[in-house]
Amino acid sequence: QVQLVESGGGLVQAGGSLRLSCAASGRTCSAYAMGWFRQAPGKEREFVAGIRRSGLITYNIDSVKGRFTISRDNAKNTVYLQMNSLKPEDTAVYSCAAALFASTWPFDPDYWGQGTQVTVSS
Repeated sequence: QVQLVESGGGLVQAGGSLRLSCAASGRTCSAYAMGWFRQAPGKEREFVAGIRRSGLITYNIDSVKGRFTISRDNAKNTVYLQMNSLKPEDTAVYSCAAALFASTWPFDPDYWGQGTQVTVSS
């Protein structure tokens, strides 16, 4: 069992930056592939970025490439999403997720965090 708790969301102006954190407790997060999903009002949930157990392989969707960076610190059981050059269309609830098996992107999570709101004003 893994518990995931996100933090770092908030309100930011377009062009600004935020760093989201996802702290894992329970089983060590190094056993899991990790990722971030987002859901905007009235839209389906969308996979944003993922990272393999070792942290050596990452994936971002096209709309955030060059702006968002996913990383992990397995010693701290924490995964991060650095978001730069934010746009109003990035406004959503961002959720952290974990999966034991993730051979493709996006992966099918085994565990979810509760989500954190990111709002980008124009």
